[in-house]
Amino acid sequence: MRKAWKGDLGWSDVTPRGIWMNRRSLLLGAGALALAGPAAAKLVTVPSAFSTDEPPTSLEDITSYNNFYEFGFDKEDPARYAGAMTTDPWSVTIDGLVDKPGTYDLADLTKDVTLEERIYRFRCVEAWSMVVPWIGFELSHVLNRVGVQPGAKFVAFETLVRPDEMPGQKTGSIDWPYREGLRLDEAMHPLTILATGLYGEPMPNQNGAPIRLVVPWKYGFKSIKSIVKISLVAERPLTTWNMLQPSEYGFYSNVNPEVDHPRWSQASERQIGGGFFAPRVDTRMFNGYADEVAGLYAGQDLAKDY
Repeated sequence: MRKAWKGDLGWSDVTPRGIWMNRRSLLLGAGALALAGPAAAKLVTVPSAFSTDEPPTSLEDITSYNNFYEFGFDKEDPARYAGAMTTDPWSVTIDGLVDKPGTYDLADLTKDVTLEERIYRFRCVEAWSMVVPWIGFELSHVLNRVGVQPGAKFVAFETLVRPDEMPGQKTGSIDWPYREGLRLDEAMHPLTILATGLYGEPMPNQNGAPIRLVVPWKYGFKSIKSIVKISLVAERPLTTWNMLQPSEYGFYSNVNPEVDHPRWSQASERQIGGGFFAPRVDTRMFNGYADEVAGLYAGQDLAKDY
């Protein structure tokens, strides 16, 4: 089981504990159904054994400081503009090397899953971090359900393309749709989840509603938002940031304090919400999840496979 590790922040730095605990108690009622939708997935309110015991970043900071370039390149743009995105109805196409390809309604996709609260450290590439209480379920549930064929080695993801609702897509700055990918063993790892909410509430649009990927030992840009397509493939897929700047953003994108980004050090970080003068803390290998995931990369040169 994961060894939770503590941060240096106090409750005064985050949402008041009483407010958060009151939100969590509501999950036993209507909140659970809101997150689950018509599928009425079961919600476990006890934090996962994989969760950190650090206090979470405030809901305000989590929902106002985002990278979601479909809505613009400023950190505040997603909160300003994402409200125009329609998230109901929503479906996800699953194709490639699977036994049951098709387009799945979100309610069907989450049918019979257990929605679990997981408090994960979320590491931004610019040497900032936050701690987010996600609500979600393991990606492996979906992959097992559709049947992964033997030839599949990677999982590719794509985000929604809807320029009328996502003004950032009207620019040519990125080759839309936004793309991301994982190696199959990374995708099947129990730490890897599809999140449908945070702080006990449905996922805000600016954070990737209604369903997004969360891979806590990788940098935040690896956690693709508003997923509409999942493909099982034999060859390593193209990923957006690796396509744009391969010298800066590798396919693996593991949190590694020993490998600096070309334009800044990754050896330390600041907690979002504390301001520019917040104390820096040492960045942990694999974001503190080395005990769980280091074995995935045995024999790899992580300075080369960055």
